[in-house]
Amino acid sequence: QVQLAESGGGLVQAGGSLRLSCAASGIIFSINTMGWYRQAPGKERELVADISSGGRTKYVDSVKGRFTISRDNAKKTVYLQMNSLKSEDTAVYYCNGRFGPANHWGQGTQVTVSA
Repeated sequence: QVQLAESGGGLVQAGGSLRLSCAASGIIFSINTMGWYRQAPGKERELVADISSGGRTKYVDSVKGRFTISRDNAKKTVYLQMNSLKSEDTAVYYCNGRFGPANHWGQGTQVTVSA
């Protein structure tokens, strides 16, 4: 059974930092493209960042220079380091793993940035 377990969310003041983690099980982690998505109230889910099996990264423009995605294949874990957080970063953050037609999601972790 595939499980993607997010952790690290919480409440932080604007300008602060958080580090999200997503531990995967039930998939061949190293071949999956891993990503972080977010969904704010009343908005569609959007891709924040992803990292390919080869380590190539992609970011949405609004987080470039502030967020960093990384992966540890030995630990089957993907991370999202979030710095200089803004109130508009407030959302539920979801971990995603995909390979071919397979597409898996975590349950989400809440990130709230207070002004």
